[in-house]
Amino acid sequence: VDIQTACLGLYCGRTVLSVNGSVETYGDCGVCPRGQRTDDNKICRECMGSPERYDWLYLGFMAMLPLVLHWFFIEWYSGKKSSSALLQHVTALFECSIAAIVTLLVSDPVGSLHIRSCKVKKLSDWYTMLYNPSPDYITTVHCTHEAVYPLYTIVFIYYAFCLVLMMLLRPLLVKKIACGLGKSDRFKSIYAALYFFPILTVLQAVGGGLLYYAFPYIILVLSLVTLAVYMSASEVESFKDLLVRKKRLVVLFSHWLLHAYGIISISKLDKLEQDLPLLALVPAPALFYLLTAKYTEPSRILSEGGNGH
Repeated sequence: VDIQTACLGLYCGRTVLSVNGSVETYGDCGVCPRGQRTDDNKICRECMGSPERYDWLYLGFMAMLPLVLHWFFIEWYSGKKSSSALLQHVTALFECSIAAIVTLLVSDPVGSLHIRSCKVKKLSDWYTMLYNPSPDYITTVHCTHEAVYPLYTIVFIYYAFCLVLMMLLRPLLVKKIACGLGKSDRFKSIYAALYFFPILTVLQAVGGGLLYYAFPYIILVLSLVTLAVYMSASEVESFKDLLVRKKRLVVLFSHWLLHAYGIISISKLDKLEQDLPLLALVPAPALFYLLTAKYTEPSRILSEGGNGH
C-alpha cells in the first residue's frame, strides 16, 4: 500500500476513507475517530481487541472506589443507634452493581457484557493531549483521542450511572428507614457522595494512567493502613476481641478480600503454580498485628517506662 508522508506526533493518524480490494485510500493526517487508534504505519485502525485480565482488574478497582466510599460514609454517619446501616449498605451495593452492568451494556458492542478495546502500550497512551505536534512551532495539530479506548471514558460513564441511581433510590430509602437518626443526619451519607463523585471524576481525568499502573500497590497499602487504624480504634488486641462483635469479623474479611485483590492484580495470575501460593500471605498482616498488639499497648509502655525511672 502506498502510504503518504508519515504523520507527525505520536498519536496523529490518517483515517481510511475507502477500501478497494487491497488498495486503501487515506484522509489527511489528524485525529483518529473514537474507537480507533494509530497502528505502526500511522493509520487509524478500529479497536477490535478485548480487555486483558489486568484491564478488567483495573476497571474493577475503579468500580469499587465509590462502593467502598459509600459504605464508609454510611457507617460513619449512621451512628450506633441506627439499625438502617445494613439496608443502606445493600442498597449501595445494588446501585453500583446495576450501574456497572448498564455501563457494559451501553458500551460497544451495545447490548453485550463484552467490550472491545485498544491495548494499552505505555503511559503516554492515557495522555494523548500532551503529545499534539507543532510542526512550525506556531500551529498545533490536535490529535487528542482515546488511545486506550474505552478504559478512560467508561469510568466516567459508570460514575454517572452510579450518581443517577443513588439520587433515584437512596433518598426514598433513607427517608423511610433511618428513623434512629435526626433529620439533618440521615442524608449526610448522600451529601458525602455528592462531594466524592466529583473528586473521583477529577482523579480519573488527571491520574487515570497513573492509577492504571499503580492501583495494585495502592490497594495493598491502603488496606494495610486502614486495617491497622480500625483495629487500633476498636481496641482489638486478641482473637477474642475479634469474636466479640460480628461487625469486626466482617471488616477483617473485607480487608482480606482487598489484600487478595491487590496480590492478584500485581501477579496477574500468569503462572498459577507460582502466584496462587502468594494468597496465603493475605492473613499475615492481621495475624502480625494481633500477635504484637499487646507489646505496643501505650499504657503498658508508659507504665514500664515509669517503673524504669
